Amino acid sequence: MDEPQHVNISGMVNGSRFESEVEPRLLLSDFLRHDLQLTGTHVGCEHGVCGACTVLLDGLAVRSCLMFAVQADGRNLTTVEGLAGDELHPIQTAFHEAHGLQCGFCTPGILMSLVPFLRDNPDPDEQQIREALSANLCRCTGYQNIVAAVQLAAKKMRA
Repeated sequence: MDEPQHVNISGMVNGSRFESEVEPRLLLSDFLRHDLQLTGTHVGCEHGVCGACTVLLDGLAVRSCLMFAVQADGRNLTTVEGLAGDELHPIQTAFHEAHGLQCGFCTPGILMSLVPFLRDNPDPDEQQIREALSANLCRCTGYQNIVAAVQLAAKKMRA
């Protein structure tokens, strides 16, 4: 059997340049976790349903378990590790203050989904928040504190 073909890819992740040689079939989630050691991107269902693997690709929320690493070539990626700068992002602060997490497995994907949601909807009502959260599965909470955290994050980001 022939050796798998490899492809050179490069781009930006969390503000830093990356260059790598990958197999064309390597999933973006596996590339982030194993090659770049960005383990904040969690892998849950591996079918794009749970949202745990959500990252930003050129500012849009995507499921990294449904993409190949080669699709990120020349693109700008942001993972949960890149969300905070010197201080926590307002969404992270709000989740801490409103007790919006329990085990934390779903949290990175939820946070990354909320970045573009709150950018595009700076003053969402509860129904819009619940609809946005429906793309992320949390098995520990009843979502009430998560909704409260999103409301607090929106308020912080508007200030």
